Amino acid sequence: MRNLLAKKIIDIQPSGIRKFFDVANEMEDVISLGVGEPDFDTPWRIREEGIFSLERGKTFYTSNAGLKELRQEICSYLERKIHVAYDPIDETLITVGGSEAIDVGLRCMLDPGDEVLIPQPSYVSYLPCTVMADGVPVVVPLQYENEFKLTVQDLEKYTTPRTKILIMPFPNNPTGSIMTKEDLEPVAEFVKEHDLYVMSDEIYSELTYKTEHVSIASFPGMRERTLVINGFSKGFAMTGWRLGYCCGPEPLIEQMTKLHQFAIMCAPTNSQYAAVEGLRNCGAEVEEMRKSYDQRRRFLMHEFARMGLECFEPFGAFYVFPSIQEFNMTSEEFATRLLNEEKVAVVPGTAFGECGEGFLRISYAYSLEDLKEALGRVGNFIRKLRNERV
Repeated sequence: MRNLLAKKIIDIQPSGIRKFFDVANEMEDVISLGVGEPDFDTPWRIREEGIFSLERGKTFYTSNAGLKELRQEICSYLERKIHVAYDPIDETLITVGGSEAIDVGLRCMLDPGDEVLIPQPSYVSYLPCTVMADGVPVVVPLQYENEFKLTVQDLEKYTTPRTKILIMPFPNNPTGSIMTKEDLEPVAEFVKEHDLYVMSDEIYSELTYKTEHVSIASFPGMRERTLVINGFSKGFAMTGWRLGYCCGPEPLIEQMTKLHQFAIMCAPTNSQYAAVEGLRNCGAEVEEMRKSYDQRRRFLMHEFARMGLECFEPFGAFYVFPSIQEFNMTSEEFATRLLNEEKVAVVPGTAFGECGEGFLRISYAYSLEDLKEALGRVGNFIRKLRNERV
């Protein structure tokens, strides 16, 4: 059977996130702080519109690019939020989650041998999707000292004549790091100077806690060389609805729509109708969720400071990325012992790249009650480890 399978697929490693949760699911009394999924129900207005679309018999294919009505709402939303105008007909594509947009975008932009700069730690799909598109992934390690932000100095070390695409994963999963306007300006200049293209994954753009999200597409000369990817999973609590979108230059969106047409046909119809309602009328609900995440974020930072666990303060997404380097064990060893001894599931930082060694991803997309119980257990575990050294 091995002759049946493509070697490049065999060689791709499964996601490091799932292993711990497969084990945790078999254990009793485990508190999981690992899955990157909102604990909120999808706002009722959105659910009601999805149900109503089914009751009206809106169960047929939409156009390949998605409902015109939804594309128009997305373009209005982006013009308000990131101050970039897109054409809903020629520059917008509705996808099955943001993940499909990443996959299709890379396949439409890469020829064999083209290099893709992938800042890490970051979302697990960028590297395998690059490989599956016959590109060459080039990991750009981000530094804790810089709060895991991308700098021009980082880019200068890894950019070559073969570099074609820079992935911008901010707000960042797993670190929670954000890039401000001041952080992005030199990166945008570097991109233009080296004639690169940017894939900007902005799926957490609704979830920032210090300043409003800034898109690299909004800088002069960047709109025409940036593919903006976003969706409804995180900010609108619609993970299971599987709905994302991307906006970018017409020639790229045209080719992406063609590939999407052959692979997918169209995104789920009732999800698209529901998303229209979300964009039009659910801003208040999204803001309430953001405020709740911020409260949880501040609680975690307070608890880390109290137990003496080093962690820079993140201002985006719903993750913290504390350092466990003082304990002289790998991230996987720490996470395994924490799971077995205290029944708390977290994700080793190495699931998001080797430069995540010495860190853990902890999600605060859970209730304050669960977070308080889990952090109590983490505190017990840390005290135990420190006592072992005495």
